[in-house]
Amino acid sequence: MVWFTVETTYGDDPGKLAESRPRHREYLGALVEQGKVGAAGPWADDSAGFAIYQVEDRAELDELLAEDPYTIAGVAASRRINEWKLVMGSVGAS
Repeated sequence: MVWFTVETTYGDDPGKLAESRPRHREYLGALVEQGKVGAAGPWADDSAGFAIYQVEDRAELDELLAEDPYTIAGVAASRRINEWKLVMGSVGAS
């Protein structure tokens, strides 16, 4: 299993963000239950969100991001993705 951090910058349409947010959170909630997301949430200024994924590989991550309601609705303006080496602590995924 590989860890990734994903920062999703939102587009400039707050209405689209607000409309999509419940579906996005439901989607991520299911991934938390599956052990694929360890932590997630928006920045305090609501300009972007951050999530920590634990998946088989980058291809699986790309599939999950493609199915994210923020991607489908065009809320995600950009994403910064990094493979992450977790060396201390825990984030909830196993």
